Amino acid sequence: MAAVGSTKISWRLQEFEAHTSSVSCLSLGKSSGRLLATGGEDCRVNIWAVSKTNCIMSLTGSKSPIECLQLNASEEKVIAGSQSGSIKIWDLEAAKILRPLMGHKANITSLGCHPLSENFLASSSMDTNIKLWDVRRKGYIFRYQGHTDAVRSLAFSPDGKWLASASDDCTVKLWDIGAGKAITEFKSHSGAVNIVQFHPNEYLLASGSADRTIKLWDLEKFSMVGSLEGDTSAVRCVFFSQDGACLFSGSSDTLRVFGWEPDRCFDVVSVGWGKVSDLSICNQQLGEAELRNDRHSPEGERRSPSEDEGDEKLSSAEIHNADDYKEIFQPKNAISRTPPKYPEPFPAPPEDESIVGISRKMMDIAPFSEKKQVPPIAQSTPVQRVEPTVVSCAKRAPPPPTPHSLALPAPPSAPVAPAPAAPPGGDVSDKKGHDTMCVMLSSRHKNLDSVRGVWSRDDIKRALDTAVSMNDLAIVVDILNIINLQPSIWKLDLCMTVLPQIDKLLQSKYESYIQTGCTSLRLIMKHFWSLISDTLKATPSVGVDITREERHQKCRVCCKQLKNLSNIVKNKSSYVGRHGSVFKELQLLMAPLDDAL
Repeated sequence: MAAVGSTKISWRLQEFEAHTSSVSCLSLGKSSGRLLATGGEDCRVNIWAVSKTNCIMSLTGSKSPIECLQLNASEEKVIAGSQSGSIKIWDLEAAKILRPLMGHKANITSLGCHPLSENFLASSSMDTNIKLWDVRRKGYIFRYQGHTDAVRSLAFSPDGKWLASASDDCTVKLWDIGAGKAITEFKSHSGAVNIVQFHPNEYLLASGSADRTIKLWDLEKFSMVGSLEGDTSAVRCVFFSQDGACLFSGSSDTLRVFGWEPDRCFDVVSVGWGKVSDLSICNQQLGEAELRNDRHSPEGERRSPSEDEGDEKLSSAEIHNADDYKEIFQPKNAISRTPPKYPEPFPAPPEDESIVGISRKMMDIAPFSEKKQVPPIAQSTPVQRVEPTVVSCAKRAPPPPTPHSLALPAPPSAPVAPAPAAPPGGDVSDKKGHDTMCVMLSSRHKNLDSVRGVWSRDDIKRALDTAVSMNDLAIVVDILNIINLQPSIWKLDLCMTVLPQIDKLLQSKYESYIQTGCTSLRLIMKHFWSLISDTLKATPSVGVDITREERHQKCRVCCKQLKNLSNIVKNKSSYVGRHGSVFKELQLLMAPLDDAL
């Protein structure tokens, strides 16, 4: 035991000069744990490989100090927030800047990437505002107001529906992203709140504060369920373990490992980090990142926006170590870099609208229209205590119900396919947008009534044929969501109608459509492939059997369609994330098709 007690369990592996002036922020890649981005008062963003002291790449172009950084989930992009209030997004593989985002009036303090879409990110600032951005647009799409002091940290919930924020005003706020309003406010901290973190798979939120405590909040009852104390200095960062079993807390002098139910401290490690900035776990090892020379600008200081609105051609990427750059980024060029088509949690910008005629009717809320529109402001006062049910926008497809998501309660009825909606940033009072939405929803309701009438008079096959003839995939999805729950009513005729629609669904940009298509395809393979295969392999009968010939013809058609779908499934099985695992499962289920006649 003496030997164990004297074992050194934390030590500094390396130290190197990251910038020519003070290092102000950094971000560790959470997926690999091997990529590090640093920002400094020299107005540069430097990219490093952990365990190597040579800078891989240096990103220039900002004319004000970098205040905060965020590597996205795939570690292909880095987002940098500056002292002037501007945000720049860099593509690390292409080694170029993608777009600057302007809108904050003071230092950027925190950045967050949406967990389900690479197109959306959130930022917080000393100007007390939180802004939601669509990287395809220059302006922000939502502004959340309510904090009375600088906002220091923000975090998306695992399902991407909520946003938590921590502020110097000693409060933590929870925002409903879709509804654009505050859900609740937590006020138990007695000092500035520095950090917030969602539990990976439970309705639990952790917040760390300058009052040297960590508070745990129940997100179903909106109440504090624990206060973890013991730190001798301000809590600067918190991080849940990958399985959510414990919580790591970083302060200037110690690392603590906490548990709850009941509240207890598992371990304390004296580290003497100083101003710890980030925590990350890789291969069951905990890593931390520290700011050795951190100097923030005075509260509310703002440099001229024109400094960061200059010619983007001034921005460049200096590759210092070509070998490391090729090792980390270049191999990815050999494979498709197109990310899985996750559904967008918000409608696409007007210029991306695919609905014919809608973009023309929405011109007055387009980003570059002559009539200037002010994005909606989410007010947090008075705070209303509500049940954790999210009111979704009409066009938004629900995020996937993954094991690590805060899946909010849903009604027992079959899900409804998303309908096209007005673009984000449109005011509810906008009469044209409201009228257009009413027309679309009324038309869809009328079509569904027609399909229901056919179903009640004839059968499900006729009803589905009617839905297909309407050339509205949302109607088909609504019907499939119902009959997917009733395998007993499926027949071979129905499969012939559904299979061509599955082809369209699997290639849709909406995740709910893809999910419905996968469910229908899985059902057909499990319940009808044996019949199709046996029919095609059977020896021809003697004489004329009309019924058998018709069944044989239907099976040939279904087999041909299934083979086409099998190719789509194979192509998509290489995707990462939830969709990739679903398509891998389908690929195994459809393996017998390779031997089919």
